[in-house]
Amino acid sequence: MLEKDTINALAEAVGLLERGFAALPDVRTGETDRIKDVLGEVAERLSDNYPYFHPQYAGQMLKPPHPVARAAYALAMWINPNNHALDGGRASTAMEREAVAQIAAMFGWKEHLGHLTGGGTMANLEALWVAGLCQPGKKIVASAQSHYTHERISGVLRLSFAKAPTDCRGRMDPGALEEMAARGDIGCVVATLGTTATGSVDPLPEILALRDRYGFRVHVDAAYGGYFMLADNLAPEARAAFDCVSEADSLVIDPHKHGLQPYGCGCVLFRDRAVGTFYKHDSPATYFSSRDLHLGEISLECSRPGASAVALWATLRLLPLVSGGEFAQNLAASRRAALQLHQRLSADPRFMTPFVPQLDIVVWALKSGSPERLFQEAARRNLHLEMARLPGAFFGSTQDEILCLRSVLMKPEHEHWLDRIWEILNEAAKASTTP
Repeated sequence: MLEKDTINALAEAVGLLERGFAALPDVRTGETDRIKDVLGEVAERLSDNYPYFHPQYAGQMLKPPHPVARAAYALAMWINPNNHALDGGRASTAMEREAVAQIAAMFGWKEHLGHLTGGGTMANLEALWVAGLCQPGKKIVASAQSHYTHERISGVLRLSFAKAPTDCRGRMDPGALEEMAARGDIGCVVATLGTTATGSVDPLPEILALRDRYGFRVHVDAAYGGYFMLADNLAPEARAAFDCVSEADSLVIDPHKHGLQPYGCGCVLFRDRAVGTFYKHDSPATYFSSRDLHLGEISLECSRPGASAVALWATLRLLPLVSGGEFAQNLAASRRAALQLHQRLSADPRFMTPFVPQLDIVVWALKSGSPERLFQEAARRNLHLEMARLPGAFFGSTQDEILCLRSVLMKPEHEHWLDRIWEILNEAAKASTTP
């Protein structure tokens, strides 16, 4: 079940890499047997995991990296480049710049300032740090369904933070936001394009219109949903939000989610290159190998894995970020799977569904019975779901919160496995109601 075809290609590539350093004297270690033993132990330990790689894992935002990303990352680890300064990773720095430029181009930005990060949290921290410097003394606002990292980051940065209410589909309420903005103390609004709980897409056109009126910055947190920019089957409201991302001041996307990359690989982008002046600093031991800009000079992080850039670059060579391409078609397949599962759940009297998925995340609740037991019965049959607490208002209920079941159908294979997933879910639902 595990993909192994790239192992031979990786071994051949290691030989090619070695020839690039043929002028150096040989250095060998004699620990092959011991390494084999330890790796055997590692394999045994790692088997104590949910099968994240399999379509029957339909729970959290977890999927394996693309084989080419996995192999390219491993190949780079024979050198272990550091993308902080050019002398730590000349080739991988160039590859990072090229890969980041392709991501920026996907959103319509030819001019930008940006780089890879250790993940979405660090990327969002940099964006909110810049926002705080651009609008000192003013607060950060995100929706009540935004990722908790925004409130936590605001605390770290000592910035005031407030949550804007959402509508019944988990989207930021523009009317409520305008009431908050009228007070004149908002410095930045975070628009989420793909909330982690429900995949909801905030109404970015309306938020941008309020920016023009009230003068706050707009940061787009597209850590989860950003790559759906390329999907051709979004509903009109979601499509309208993605189509105006280029008007935002900054954005974040996580290639280690839909971008098929290993953890951790995030990306932060700014529309205005002038914000690079906020990063200016001196370092007595780096930045001497070239007068060209080092990535560490526009990043809050110091040492960063060049292997992440190599893996992303290789993936984009194989699967370019173009409309109608293989990568885009896979995103559309994930959304189709979510829509089909939602349709089946909505037609089943045992379940309640709050709204049509905007991306590829499906949430539903039981009309009676225990969601915990359904979760357990599904897991016993090797269907792995997830649970989430959502506002009762999403389901037309007066309860403050409802414990729901949740599936992230982010593997394109989910579309073809949907009949099997539904068969197991049906069996688990019956078993969960049996005394």
